Amino acid sequence: MSSETRRALLASPTQAARAAEDRLRATYDFVPMEEADMVVALGGDGFMLQTLHSMLEARRILPVFGMNLGTVGFLMNEWRLERLEQRLERAKSFKVNPLRMTVDTVDGERFSIPAINEVSLLRETRQTAKLEVHVNDRAVLPELVCDGVLVATPAGSTAYNLSAHGPILPLGSALVALTPISPFRPRRWRGAILPESTAIRFIVLDPVKRPVSAVADQREVRDVAQVGVGIDRATPLTLLFDPEHTLDDRIAAEQFIA
Repeated sequence: MSSETRRALLASPTQAARAAEDRLRATYDFVPMEEADMVVALGGDGFMLQTLHSMLEARRILPVFGMNLGTVGFLMNEWRLERLEQRLERAKSFKVNPLRMTVDTVDGERFSIPAINEVSLLRETRQTAKLEVHVNDRAVLPELVCDGVLVATPAGSTAYNLSAHGPILPLGSALVALTPISPFRPRRWRGAILPESTAIRFIVLDPVKRPVSAVADQREVRDVAQVGVGIDRATPLTLLFDPEHTLDDRIAAEQFIA
């Protein structure tokens, strides 16, 4: 990345991130977001997702170099004040294609929302959810009885998907994980790994008695009737990582953590 690259600086509202922002602004030059060629984001994974979603909504996609001032920081680089310009020059870029969730509600409303990590369907009450699962317009599970189900990208496969005992997907694998959450029937079904070109659709069976919500990362739509999920190739996102701490290395390493 050229030393002439114009950088914007964004920080989460936490005390640590704000303090780091002050130190960076005192040391380096930054420009307003609308004039920038790339973004430095300070915070945790949640703030990174918020930053990426804001760019998707504004339809102005810039490369993002995150520095971790949160907890897990899976999508972030190590926080350091020194040698920021050299780090940005050497940073490796990774393209991430988000998911697109298309939702029809019981009341007839329709929503289209992007997701960078995962799309999840979750029961709203004590009643288990009953879902019909379609893959490329073919009903592969006529009735899935569960607490929920999710579709995860490789970048999101180590988040909620991993907690639900889903597979870890290497970055660049062109795959998505379809993972049930506490499945009751079919009891032995543990999910599927599918090509990212797959069109997935969930139909909620008895949505009034057994209401279900759909969540794209952090955005929720309640009382859904059906949900379509697929990769959105029109808006690829670019994450920047230090060469010694790249995202694909971190994903691989997660498979050996007990």
